[in-house]
Amino acid sequence: MITNTKTVKELVLQNKRLDMRTFTEYRQPIEIETNISWTAEGSAKVTIGKTVVMAGVKLSLEKPYNDTPDEGGIMINAELLPLSSSEYEPGPPGIKAVELARVTDRGIREAKAIDLKALCIEPGEKAWFVTVDIISINDAGNLFDVANLATLAALKAAKFPVVNQETGSIDYKQKTGRSLPLTKEPISVTVYKIKGKLLLDPTMEEEKSAEARLTVSIDKKGTISALQKGGEGTLTIAEVGTIIDLTHEKAEELRVVLERVVVS
Repeated sequence: MITNTKTVKELVLQNKRLDMRTFTEYRQPIEIETNISWTAEGSAKVTIGKTVVMAGVKLSLEKPYNDTPDEGGIMINAELLPLSSSEYEPGPPGIKAVELARVTDRGIREAKAIDLKALCIEPGEKAWFVTVDIISINDAGNLFDVANLATLAALKAAKFPVVNQETGSIDYKQKTGRSLPLTKEPISVTVYKIKGKLLLDPTMEEEKSAEARLTVSIDKKGTISALQKGGEGTLTIAEVGTIIDLTHEKAEELRVVLERVVVS
């Protein structure tokens, strides 16, 4: 379906959306499937409406950074496949992919969602490093929230591989029963502003019509770990307050789905 931004804005001014949702309603279905890849230590596929994102977790033993010798590390990458949208092209990550990875990384890193010290094997010499690869399968809008859920689900599903204690080599074909030391699960909620109205979970057409957006990452206790604004438009203090209130409410809806995930 092709809809121009003028139509989207006209509907928003009438407090309507093309798909008949309210402004604070997520698309359905919201589904999470884990362990979809045998080559990753943890993996997940998340669907919200027609937007589909996969995330895979790889673990490797590396030398810790000099300034954090007793910690492991985490890195998050994103790839927007051309098959997921006609707007994406093959090649190095574009601006949108870099931003998606950065926003996802910031929400998890600033929340200290992973106990990095627990990843250390030998201070200054050896620690586990976590790499998360986010891949868009179908971009129908709101990649930020879908990618965040996929990343969290993949991290929850991840298991450490078997390490040969004599040689130090890693057998990636065998997994232990040990999970990553997750301490928090910061959910991200992104709200877009169109013609002065605040909308949750936009379609691609609504994203193109938006003046600004704000992504808020929040843990189960209600602590905000990150705020990331996007778009050239402005947000008032009152609007930011409304978005934060909405995040507290809507993050719990997503958390219910995440906590239903059975990790085998």
